[in-house]
Amino acid sequence: MTNSPSVRRSLFLHAPIRRKPATVLRELLRHVDDDTPPDAPVAALERRLADLLGKESALLFPTGTMAQQVALRIHASRRGAPAFAAHPQSHLHVWENQGYSVVHGLRFHPTGDRHELMTEADLAEIAEPLAAVVWELPQRDLGGLLPEWDDLRAQTELVRARGAAVHMDGARLWEAQTYYRRPFHEIAGLFDSVDSVYVSLYKSLQGFSGGVLLGDAATIAEAGVWRSRLGGQAYQPWPVALAALAGLDTVLPRMAAFREHAIALATAINKDGAARAWPDPPQTPMFHVHLPAGRRAAEAAGAAMLAEHGTQLFPRVRSSPDPARSSFEITVGENAMEFTPEEVVGLLHELLERCGTTTT
Repeated sequence: MTNSPSVRRSLFLHAPIRRKPATVLRELLRHVDDDTPPDAPVAALERRLADLLGKESALLFPTGTMAQQVALRIHASRRGAPAFAAHPQSHLHVWENQGYSVVHGLRFHPTGDRHELMTEADLAEIAEPLAAVVWELPQRDLGGLLPEWDDLRAQTELVRARGAAVHMDGARLWEAQTYYRRPFHEIAGLFDSVDSVYVSLYKSLQGFSGGVLLGDAATIAEAGVWRSRLGGQAYQPWPVALAALAGLDTVLPRMAAFREHAIALATAINKDGAARAWPDPPQTPMFHVHLPAGRRAAEAAGAAMLAEHGTQLFPRVRSSPDPARSSFEITVGENAMEFTPEEVVGLLHELLERCGTTTT
């Protein structure tokens, strides 16, 4: 659906209606000149992120999937333990075809209730030795929920005291910071010199692709060996780095505004009552819209709206244990800023009417 040429407007962050190649290339040219060497953008990006997050070293990877699996492989090798723990809906487990197991022989220990955030009590119940524990900040499949700061600090301290590494899946750290309202280096500082942090370059920052793994110099040097072994040593990665640098300059400063608009959208949805936005209010620029309609009906209604007037509400719909309900994700970025709260409420009413659901 997201590749449909009929998409004219979209609430979906990565809909192909904004960043046309010619436009993006013109933007990137403003960040280089005739004397810029090919390796300069990568070095600049790695140094900038290391400084921003308060880490000794950083390494560009072609994908976040590779970066995080490498981090866990290193932690497992150092500790002689093949297991890592994370929330049951961790991106590493749900969206990556269990690459941690197939490629690296690691074992996943799901921790906590799949519909709630992982807690210190959940972690304390783990009896087996662990290589690492992974925190996805924010937890995408819970609508962008985040643990409170003191809870997160207590959890990382507990895990580290037991000898495991703590790893941040910070693919959306840029959005999480708008809730914690602490400097990036302070958030990343909970994951200290023997731990690891990953950030995405294309999700919130709207770059081309890729991610960066950060940690101490020894960890990142070892990660470089694994990047080469896994075929991630790109010959000319400077376009990816250059797009990420542009995102840090132009998109990152807008994250607080994106969050405020997400709150306005969610507030209007919940005040109307035909659907429900959760979390209420959103902690980040991300939230879920829960519908009183089944997945298949919502998908068909959304496709009809897209075909009729070119407006896309979602790329996919999530099912629910209740077959008469479903949900979809909104992550506010440049696309969603064009939609007023009143318009989104109206679009939801149209969607539900097409589903055959009565709205008031």
